Amino acid sequence: MTMDQYIELFPKQLEQAIEIGINAKLTKKNDIKQIIITGLGGSGIGGTLVNELVQDNCILPIQVNKDYYLPSYVNSNTLVIVSSYSGNTEETIQCMEQAIQLKAQIICITSGGKVAELAQKNGYDLILVPGGNPPRTCLGYSVVQLLTILKINGFISIDPHNLLKGVVQLLESEKQDIKEKAQRFAEKLKDKIPVIYTLGNTESIAIRFRQQINENSKMLCWHHVIPEMNHNELVGWRTKDERLFVIVLRTDYDYEKNIKRLNICKEIISNYTNSFEELSAKGNNRFEQFFYLINLTDWISFYLAELNQVDAVEVKVIDHLKKSLAN
Repeated sequence: MTMDQYIELFPKQLEQAIEIGINAKLTKKNDIKQIIITGLGGSGIGGTLVNELVQDNCILPIQVNKDYYLPSYVNSNTLVIVSSYSGNTEETIQCMEQAIQLKAQIICITSGGKVAELAQKNGYDLILVPGGNPPRTCLGYSVVQLLTILKINGFISIDPHNLLKGVVQLLESEKQDIKEKAQRFAEKLKDKIPVIYTLGNTESIAIRFRQQINENSKMLCWHHVIPEMNHNELVGWRTKDERLFVIVLRTDYDYEKNIKRLNICKEIISNYTNSFEELSAKGNNRFEQFFYLINLTDWISFYLAELNQVDAVEVKVIDHLKKSLAN
């Protein structure tokens, strides 16, 4: 499949993921004091996104781990959610082995591989999702299963499946408009260096956009978040450079003081580049607005790949890295 086909099918993937979640056979965990979601790349971004989506509803702290090692506090009161789409991510496997040694309570989300093997061998809860696709195209599978785990265990009170059904309806109804808007915006980004900003608790959307530009469009870019960037990066805006294109991802949940900060930042940054635009979300709640922006920016990254005349699916340099590590 081509990348545009994967993006086109994202609402259907969410629907399928909801069915997988509804039918998941999970045991409710006891005496959990903290949650760690361990995973990288296309699997890790699901944890980052879920952490922001439920931070005002989840009764326990969540940490998203993207390394070879788990934090030292992990014990039998820790729920470790192992998220690896392929099931063979070496950093995630090492963390899973540590979680087993530390007697953590473990749930796995994967399409197979070593993670599934370890889960079945040790009798851990396992949610299997369809395999064989680029991990970054399977965000729906990881997000829905993470939310399912949190709901079944009583860590969140919201109904994520119902909220996600609203996301599906929104993306289907806005599909053509999203694609047209994305194509127009991608044309503006041609031969530019994207600088992505968000306000407050929406950084996961910026991270996802950055990753998609990296992998799909084969370009470097960077991201930051207001207000944190006001305490460091803002000072770096000193040299006029028209290659820089600032994109601010906006939702209706942006805090008023951060909006004031953004307006001041725009005045300052506009002295150094003429390219400064905002992309505003649509939707009736945080879930709909987050996924609207994710779908919109996924499409932008695809159209930008076409303009750059590169294959949006290909990631040969990552394959080379993995082979070199294996040797």
